[in-house]
Amino acid sequence: MAQIAHLPDRGVIAVTGADRVAFLNGLVSNDVAQAAHGRAVWAAMLTPQGRYAADFFIFYDDERLLLEAPRAAVAAIVSKLSRYKLRAAVVLADVSDELAVYAVWDGAPPRVALTAPDPRLREAGFRLLSPEVLIPNADAAAYAAHRLHLGLPDGPPDLEPDKTLLLEAGFDELNGVDWNKGCYMGQELTARTKYRGLVKRRLVPVTLSGPAPVAGTAVLANGQEVGTLRSSADGVALAMLRVDALEMPLLLDGAPVTPKLPGWLVLNV
Repeated sequence: MAQIAHLPDRGVIAVTGADRVAFLNGLVSNDVAQAAHGRAVWAAMLTPQGRYAADFFIFYDDERLLLEAPRAAVAAIVSKLSRYKLRAAVVLADVSDELAVYAVWDGAPPRVALTAPDPRLREAGFRLLSPEVLIPNADAAAYAAHRLHLGLPDGPPDLEPDKTLLLEAGFDELNGVDWNKGCYMGQELTARTKYRGLVKRRLVPVTLSGPAPVAGTAVLANGQEVGTLRSSADGVALAMLRVDALEMPLLLDGAPVTPKLPGWLVLNV
């Protein structure tokens, strides 16, 4: 049976206006024009210096694009995007109270108008935006465990604003970057990181042998900090770790922690 979970910590931004596609394409890492009925796009917005600012799923809904993002970040994303509107024919609106966000995995989704496979990974399942209340049979914690086992980030705290590089967080392997779409804000550092092989840290799933401490807790190897814990659920977590420490014995609050690299992750070592 398919697992259906309501994700109340996710919100939705509507982007309307004749320039909506061109406007977003100049600001995000993926090709917005690829969003279509039944097809979502995962993209990030970067700082001018090329660091992570926000990420979202982009849904196509006829005369508007819908950005599904962490609900706590919706106001900030609208504010950031608004700074770059200038004379573009674009209107931004928070429609989180109109559309609820659901995740579906381990089976087919219900028939909802705005449904798309998770563009990052087939095993992740589906994303749904629904104006109607669906009956879940799982909760957000179950979905968190599912995505963590797959190594999929979910905004902060997995991704740190003004710090994380896209390639550290798997955006290349997980279809979050289009290398041929043209310029966008922060592109230069992202391209340089890829073509010079400068990825020295990676966000990876880890199994915990004790209770999960708070996000940001240091992961140690030989007494030295080699990374930090990010989000966690049900004995599994994501940690941003130095690539050269992945095969070392690691400790988190004195308890062993073990990286479990997913099959999609490519290490350039």
